[in-house]
Amino acid sequence: MRPLGQTAVFGAGQPRQPAGVAFYGVLSEVDAQCERSGDSLRLKLNVVVVGERGPAAGQAGAADFSYFVAVTGPDQAILGKRQFPVRIPIPENTRRAAISDHIEEAISLGGRAAGDLSIVLGFQQSPEAVEFYRQYRGR
Repeated sequence: MRPLGQTAVFGAGQPRQPAGVAFYGVLSEVDAQCERSGDSLRLKLNVVVVGERGPAAGQAGAADFSYFVAVTGPDQAILGKRQFPVRIPIPENTRRAAISDHIEEAISLGGRAAGDLSIVLGFQQSPEAVEFYRQYRGR
């Protein structure tokens, strides 16, 4: 989760640099539970997503992000992936706000051992955000 645990959303027409960021997103906490049932796993996730106003937020009152949950095999090949959009209302006089998102998914093992699978969680990054974090690693 580490490299994809934060993201940046830029203001309309703003430069792709720190001054142009409308909102930062951070995957703050993740609580995961797995239960095996036959040839599948029942995955329960509680995800805390934080939105923070950036310099280009203006009057915008909510931050919109998309994060994903993926299942990978032992060779890191993605076996399944699902995206989850979140909207975080941020009151005008507040810099940060958070939501708690609850997800339950059934994952077919397809004859694999449960220990061969990994769960990966991260923000679905735009090309602009990827380039931003390459250039501005400090944020």
